[in-house]
Amino acid sequence: MVTASPLLDVAQRYINRELSILAFNRRILEQAQNVHYPLLERVRFLSICANNIDEFTMVRVANIEERMKREPTKRTDDGLLPSEHIAVMTQRKLQLLQELQATWLSLRQELLENGIVIVEPTLLPQIEQQWLRRHYVEHVFPLLTPMAVDPAHPFPFIQNSGVALALEMREKNTSEMLNAVVPLPLQLSRFIRLPDKKDDQQIRFVMLESLITAFLDELFPDFFIVSRGLFRVLRNSDIEVDEDVEDLRRYYETAIKKRSRGHIIRLSITQNTPVSMQQFLARQMGVSADRVFINKGMLRSVDTAQLIVHERPELLFKSFVPRMPERLQEFDGNIFSAIAAKDFVVHHPYESFDVVVDFIRQAAHDADVLAIKQTVYRTSKDSPIMHALIEAAEQGKSVTCMVELKARFDEEANLRWARDLQRAGVQIIYGFVDLKTHAKMALVVRRESKGLVTYAHFGTGNYNPHTARTYTDLSYFTCDPVLCGDAAHLFNYMTGYASPHDMKKIIAAPLHMRQKIMALIDDEISCAKAGKPASMWAKVNALVDTEIIEKLYEASAAGVQVDLVVRSGCSLRPGVKGLSENIRIKSIVGRFLEHARIFCFGAGHALPSPHAKIYISSADLMPRNLDRRIELMVPIDNPTVHQQVLNQVMLANMLDNASSWELRSDGSYRRVTTNQQYFSAHDYFLDHPSLSGRGAHTGKKMPPQLVLHHATTTDVASGYGA
Repeated sequence: MVTASPLLDVAQRYINRELSILAFNRRILEQAQNVHYPLLERVRFLSICANNIDEFTMVRVANIEERMKREPTKRTDDGLLPSEHIAVMTQRKLQLLQELQATWLSLRQELLENGIVIVEPTLLPQIEQQWLRRHYVEHVFPLLTPMAVDPAHPFPFIQNSGVALALEMREKNTSEMLNAVVPLPLQLSRFIRLPDKKDDQQIRFVMLESLITAFLDELFPDFFIVSRGLFRVLRNSDIEVDEDVEDLRRYYETAIKKRSRGHIIRLSITQNTPVSMQQFLARQMGVSADRVFINKGMLRSVDTAQLIVHERPELLFKSFVPRMPERLQEFDGNIFSAIAAKDFVVHHPYESFDVVVDFIRQAAHDADVLAIKQTVYRTSKDSPIMHALIEAAEQGKSVTCMVELKARFDEEANLRWARDLQRAGVQIIYGFVDLKTHAKMALVVRRESKGLVTYAHFGTGNYNPHTARTYTDLSYFTCDPVLCGDAAHLFNYMTGYASPHDMKKIIAAPLHMRQKIMALIDDEISCAKAGKPASMWAKVNALVDTEIIEKLYEASAAGVQVDLVVRSGCSLRPGVKGLSENIRIKSIVGRFLEHARIFCFGAGHALPSPHAKIYISSADLMPRNLDRRIELMVPIDNPTVHQQVLNQVMLANMLDNASSWELRSDGSYRRVTTNQQYFSAHDYFLDHPSLSGRGAHTGKKMPPQLVLHHATTTDVASGYGA
């Protein structure tokens, strides 16, 4: 869709970032409403959406409120004052929350119809109520702390994300009224599964709050319950780093404790809570009316993920086993021999993250490996990579690990890993106080007959085997001495502040990534002005940097065709005549979470082309990534890897018409529809191995599906439903 008149007002040139993020979560919620998806997968999407909205509230909303206090007159890129920004954002978020709750009530009914039932304890037969009472006494009661609220007992502190019962009671003997609060223990599952019946295929759950309510006489034997309600708080969870901090590790240990006590951003109360109790709760916690949300469904809807049971495979996506690249099998699993033979890319989650784990694990056990260097931004609680680094250090290898403490909501886990690694003898670096290290790379230095050889892994995603099952990312393995040399310079920069001026291939932020991207777009502009083919493809999670957006507007005006896949927040307005008519943007939201960052420039040739300049990256197009983080942009020169990233990964994303939404110039998204052949990028990659990871005997032909689709650039456009 092309808007007829150009937008001349500077504020109208950009879509609001926060509203765009909420629109992304709206697309996730649509997946929970998608009747073509298995029921329990729809529940999973609902849980993901709920979690995202919580994080949005705790971080983005909190951040803007703090900004309003500091700079009440500073406008956003789209022209809103902070107060106006909060108002429109709150309204949009409220609409999304209301739709989420309606979706949950609908899903709960469908679960019931499919034999997954949430029951009330009082409706169960006596024998099962006895089982519940035993469960309550043994597993729940010891963790409960009922708290009176009166002049001698101030209102208790409720943890961030905590849910609690509010009670109004009357003493049996004196008829005195009393208020009390019973926090739900965060350590307990929200849904308690009942024992299965032999003659019944139903899977039954009781909610924790229902169980506690059923046995309130155990907590308050001398009182009648007059009224009750359920409430939840979300607190400011953003951590700001003081640039004058002397010990970053100690600072974060303290800041994490303070975060749990941040001021309340939102107080959610169930709809059946009496109005007088709603007012009592808001007053006791000092929460203004505009921060109170009356909930018609379930508090802390993220907990619905606990209902996903594996005994009902027909209600889940068809399971798959991530493939192991054929090239590794040719070398009997020896990853260093495989890399030495040829660079290759592993495409997650379709191909196994075990390749990345084995890269570090084999290095730890290889007597010829002398040193390992790695960055860690986010990883799993039971990370096999961290254990391998510990083993390597214990075996006397030189191991250096750059652990980023500023990874939001993973700070505590990273601190714990840093302590474990340090105890084993790993050299721990916490990076820069004013920069977050977001780059994903690992180096292994190995002694071989020709001397020391360095092997490298560059990733677009985190070193986390769990998220690698759902996030689409690329892992690039190489022993290219130039790339490995550049990476070594970057590690020296992080460990010793030695600025890497002589890097030859890798582009790093905040050093020169912004300038390089701008220069690459300028090259396409020059091609367009010279009458040559001019095009750019990119795949990122977010595009909100106004300097980059303005350069893309300039490219569009010059005739450069720009096709972007932007998963989440996007501030660029596409399809505006005179401004962005040559820019098309879509978002892919499906079974897997798109996460890889890829940049493709035609360099005087129509895309896809073997002459194109291709880069994979850890960075999104955001000011924080380009200016305040250590990020990597790695060129792809190897012909087979180049062909895979461009002609397989990027082209499939461009052609997808199964899980794609087109961004329109008014900031809304429209589900892509097409009269052409149905094509799902996710399904395609589940069925086809990565080109660069194939064995030598399979040849280098492209998989047939994409050959059929990319014969002309018109076919690429058709992926947008144009």
